[in-house]
Amino acid sequence: MANSYSSDASTSVLLVGAGKMGSALLSGWLEQEGAWAISVADPFLEEDEYRQYEDAGVTFIESPQDLAVKPEAIVFAVKPQQLKELTPAYAAIAQDALVISVAAGVRIATLESLLGERTAILRAMPNLPAQVGMGITAFFPNKRVRLAHMELSERLLGAVGATLAVTVEDQIDAVTAISGSGPAYVFLLAECLEMAAMEVGLDPEAAQILARATIAGSGGLLGMIDADASQLRESVTSPGGTTHAALKVLLDERNGLQQLLTKAVLAARNRARELGE
Repeated sequence: MANSYSSDASTSVLLVGAGKMGSALLSGWLEQEGAWAISVADPFLEEDEYRQYEDAGVTFIESPQDLAVKPEAIVFAVKPQQLKELTPAYAAIAQDALVISVAAGVRIATLESLLGERTAILRAMPNLPAQVGMGITAFFPNKRVRLAHMELSERLLGAVGATLAVTVEDQIDAVTAISGSGPAYVFLLAECLEMAAMEVGLDPEAAQILARATIAGSGGLLGMIDADASQLRESVTSPGGTTHAALKVLLDERNGLQQLLTKAVLAARNRARELGE
């Protein structure tokens, strides 16, 4: 492996799997024109997706033998069940590359057993907002990952949002339950808010507009202002007011939102652990 990667030259990347997360990463890389020489292996892409990406300069392959040059990075963006079937075919070229896996629950030890203990491997967990460049990706490297690998991973994963290194691999399962699954919790909140809006007399269109704008705007505010979530919540809450009445229900110590959300996160974390077994 080379000691450094220049941002002035195209870096060769192989993406295995171009589903929701793979395509989000791919879109982010394509925004950085000239930075990447991208190859993709995914037999399940639709014809229009092939044409779209080929027009953008992406090369499609059916097997590693089709590669014109060895990739400097291989990103596996496939389901955990598929990963164990696919990786053996890439073991030879993985020896000289940085391997990034975004498969939920699949541990470093499993990846090393499939690709070799000498392979530089990064286990990562991005999330769906990567599709609009506003994702967050947490990652954990194995002992073979060097500074140059870290710099390359920051470029690859940073193309779709923020990055966060964790110090213990087990934290990736917790990350999966928070930021990996978290967008679904937010979308469910939007659904619930829409339904509640209709219960209090708003028509479906108005309910959807108000719920979406409220969640998007509040999220934007939380990301831009130097205040924590509790401070922002308190700034909206007047003693004895309407928000205070609602929060008395949501903050119930036995059956409130905190207790329900904690149960949900624990279920997601535990499932991530099961996937890694």
